[in-house]
Amino acid sequence: MRKLFLLAGMASLGFAVQAQNIQNNPGSNHGNDFEQLGTILPTPNSYRTASGAAGPDYWQQRADYKIKCKLDETATRLTGSETITYFNNSPDPLTYLWLQLDENQHSASNNAGYQKASNLKTTNLKDLDELDRSQSDDSYGVNILSITDATGKKLSYTINKTMMRIDLPATLAPHQQYVFNVNWNYKISDRMRYGGRGGYEYFPGDGNILFTMTQWYPRLCVYSDFQGWQNHQFAGSGEFALTFGNFNVEITVPADHIVGSTGECQNYAQVLNSTRLARWQKAQTSKEPVEIVTLAEATQAEKQKATTTKTWIFKADNVRDFAWTSSRKFVWDALATTVEKKKVMCMSFYGKEAYNLYRKFSTKAVAHTIQSYSKFTIPYPYPVAQSIEAANGMEYPMICFNYGRTEKDGTYTEATKNGMIGVIIHEVGHNFFPMIVNSDERQWTWMDEGLNTFTQYLAEELWDNKFPSRRGPAWAITDYMKLPKNELEPIMTNSENIIQFGPNAYSKPATGLNILRETIMGRKLFDYAYKEYARRWAFKHPTPADLFRTLEDASGEDLDWFWRGWFYGTDPCDISLDSVKGFQIGDGKKVTLPEPKSKTVKLEKPLVPEFDDISKIRNRQDSSIHFLVDADTTLQDFYYKYDRGVIPYDSTFTYQKTDPAAEPLDDSTSKKYAGRYLYELSFTNKGGLVMPVIIEWTYTDGTKETEKIPAQIWRKDEKHFDKVFLKNKAVSSIQLDPLRETADIDVTNNQWPQAKVMGRFEVFKSKQATRGQSQGMNPMQKQ
Repeated sequence: MRKLFLLAGMASLGFAVQAQNIQNNPGSNHGNDFEQLGTILPTPNSYRTASGAAGPDYWQQRADYKIKCKLDETATRLTGSETITYFNNSPDPLTYLWLQLDENQHSASNNAGYQKASNLKTTNLKDLDELDRSQSDDSYGVNILSITDATGKKLSYTINKTMMRIDLPATLAPHQQYVFNVNWNYKISDRMRYGGRGGYEYFPGDGNILFTMTQWYPRLCVYSDFQGWQNHQFAGSGEFALTFGNFNVEITVPADHIVGSTGECQNYAQVLNSTRLARWQKAQTSKEPVEIVTLAEATQAEKQKATTTKTWIFKADNVRDFAWTSSRKFVWDALATTVEKKKVMCMSFYGKEAYNLYRKFSTKAVAHTIQSYSKFTIPYPYPVAQSIEAANGMEYPMICFNYGRTEKDGTYTEATKNGMIGVIIHEVGHNFFPMIVNSDERQWTWMDEGLNTFTQYLAEELWDNKFPSRRGPAWAITDYMKLPKNELEPIMTNSENIIQFGPNAYSKPATGLNILRETIMGRKLFDYAYKEYARRWAFKHPTPADLFRTLEDASGEDLDWFWRGWFYGTDPCDISLDSVKGFQIGDGKKVTLPEPKSKTVKLEKPLVPEFDDISKIRNRQDSSIHFLVDADTTLQDFYYKYDRGVIPYDSTFTYQKTDPAAEPLDDSTSKKYAGRYLYELSFTNKGGLVMPVIIEWTYTDGTKETEKIPAQIWRKDEKHFDKVFLKNKAVSSIQLDPLRETADIDVTNNQWPQAKVMGRFEVFKSKQATRGQSQGMNPMQKQ
């Protein structure tokens, strides 16, 4: 019998599970943060084991689709018919099926936007357009024309906002399959005006349209062992829970359109002319992107619209979703890369508005992403990976939509370039999380966005050691962690309940995984366990418990304290170095340590680094790592040289005089330690989150030493501890967390003697002054 567990039950009700409130001894000052998660996690069973792996009786459903659709560009309407074969692999008899109708998000009567509050202060023109449309126009949303069984007999169905229940004429028994047909149409919405993940963009300059067809067909909800039907309404934030299956899709569009899609095209020989087909064949072995459709051809196509149509046919196996794009505006380039002896076609589709950026970087960023992610997870299993420039960011199997347009003169800013590369890596990376490691995005956004953002960070680091990653480095999350408690939610919060969506679902989980990798577990243990999680749950439906248990099981590390604090809690890290007592051990003599003198110290890097972090430093130190922009000179644009010609920023600070509270110590009983030094350091956990304590010692001779104390030091007292250190040399200064690894929100209490620390605004001003940038033209335009 299928069981319902505590985690799933709380999740389905949308509760934020606060693990720190489920304590063994709430009145004590110890033991609570290190208490095992216990019943907070679901009870292991034959479907999901205590090790975090799928059990011997694990099962999941399957849905295969045969779809035919036609795009009416003039009326901006899509009409489709689909035959769905649903496989009941569960042990449960089913009397109905649930399907998602995501396009009802745009319906005036059937939408699920009941959670969207608004006020006059923040209402803009786009909001007014949506209000006006929703009051006066009910033409949007899915029109179900018919639903029939395999024999053509009508089936009963009920639409509840963005969900549709089909009532089966007879119970679908375990291990049986059911075939039915759905005919439908809908008016495609102006994505730029009304929002949404799919729709169209109109270009008034040339009078053409770019269609991004996503969440466009009625599709099965997930039925799982831990939750039953996942039929939570689509309200916008929580994305999808989807079932794997095979797709055969026929797409009819205007004859001059170029189509990019999930899967492999089955009829390029029919839809491409001989010149373009020859270019496609050349791209199969090319090491540089080959333009299948050139810029000149795309620009010419914009000038006259075809009156005939073509049908493109695509096939995709073992995918959880299907998306496509269509436009006559597209330049299309491609190159082949190899992942473990398997060829993958990497492609990009983009208009002239993005040419100078996408032509140079996009397809190579696609190839770099699948290569990098394959290293950290599993080998990329699909034959195609694509990036579409569509002024947004959204992901689907083998295809994703990104931004990155140049100025009208073809130049671009460094921020636009880096943002484009980052979003391409991120969206292509979603092929792994959650398109392959298929977590429930509607319930746990962080399981796909957080894990993907972390792996994106690793891939960005391998693209360019100077890449300005902002999600992943521990120091970058501290502004969020400083917020008042009433403005924070635990990571383990239902997607629709999150207010601080970016930090909560993307940054904080990504940062947590990076802290595990760089500071708590180390790269060797973490990378093995992370890869094991991807291997275990590829093409399956994992839950948070499966991730937590697998990382512990594969590494031999007890991490319950970390899940409890970082994922279930909201406490920040703020470890204070309260006092330092120093003694020199004498041979029967009392020796007082000299007081540190006031002096100015020039740092090698600012305390709040611009781009650098511990991961970049370790990557540079690893001789086996080679950065793509250094190896591939075609990627070295204006900004590559611009950055490397700038003198690095140096900050200075002044030590203030302080009383080291040194007391003489008699040691007349032993000469063994004569002349050596004892230091007693006192620490307070002001933030509440337990973390390792990292100490950088600077000695009077100028040398340095870094020492790390595991987080378990807080077990006996989670608020305070003292620790004595034996040193061979006198210490001139002490710095906690010198590389900002632990997301400590207050660095002013991390030094002895206390030091003046530059604020972010001061660092920014100095950076601007050093680089000499001013308002007006971007540096590329000036050059």
